[in-house]
Amino acid sequence: MARRREIAPEDLRHPALAPDAAPFFSDWARYLASERRVSPHTFDAYSDEVGRFLTFLGNHLGGPVDRRALEALRVADFRAYLAARRAQGLQARSMARALSAIKSFFRYLDRRALLHNAAYTAVRAPRLARRLPRPLDEHAAAQLVDSVGDTAKEVWVGLRDTAVVLLLYGCGLRISEALGLNRGDVRRGESLRIRGKGDKQRVVPVLPVVHDAIEAYLAACPFALGRGDPLFVGVRGKRLNPGMVQKVVRQTRMALGLPPSATPHALRHSFATHLLQGGGDLRTIQELLGHASLSTTQTYTEVETADLLAIYERAHPKAR
Repeated sequence: MARRREIAPEDLRHPALAPDAAPFFSDWARYLASERRVSPHTFDAYSDEVGRFLTFLGNHLGGPVDRRALEALRVADFRAYLAARRAQGLQARSMARALSAIKSFFRYLDRRALLHNAAYTAVRAPRLARRLPRPLDEHAAAQLVDSVGDTAKEVWVGLRDTAVVLLLYGCGLRISEALGLNRGDVRRGESLRIRGKGDKQRVVPVLPVVHDAIEAYLAACPFALGRGDPLFVGVRGKRLNPGMVQKVVRQTRMALGLPPSATPHALRHSFATHLLQGGGDLRTIQELLGHASLSTTQTYTEVETADLLAIYERAHPKAR
């Protein structure tokens, strides 16, 4: 299961807030970690962005930011902050995330009846260029999965790396979901319960080849892992870091001559695309991936269409 975000005391205070507004930031931070159960990455990104916004307001308004000041903010104030962030070099996608964090903060305050400010709802994020997933083809995905354990210096480490990437490609997991699993989450059977974004749970089927890879790793692992221990550990017995998986995948793709787009997350994209190409329906794929919206899953149909058009343009006489 995904690890609970431990909040340090310094995460819960902000010097720009006046005493009557001081609890707002800390209460919202606890809400993100304890109720929303966002990932550590999202927690850090959101809390950092709102912290920057509050610091900006302290300078922008010329003094401590109290409850009345937060309620009186206008659309122009929010836009002034976004303009300042743009001047610092933020691109459209990062700008959209910045606004999403600020809206989360004010939405929380509104729903808890701590204050009301409707101005933030009128601020629009910059239009983003639509980015399609970049999956590997079936041959490249198979090459990557089959070879990822070859660079390991110890046998059990190679078996571990193979099991991790098989979970990404064979079950469509995010890397955080795979590395967030504990030993007790894996049982004999044909499915696995995953805790994904926003603490949402889903059940995914586990192919025999994936289960066998996990069992082979556990049999070779030199650490005695209890039910509450991490499933995947590093050489010191601590929970495996995503950076280690990214590193071994990067080494493997370079050895195989695969493109830079061959990343751990590309294996999740490949899982979805290959299911769709094999006749899987979008609703099922949505459930397997844990997408909140079907529109997110539908981007994979655009990938398939783009691939078909590329083949058409190369092969059809009238396209030349």
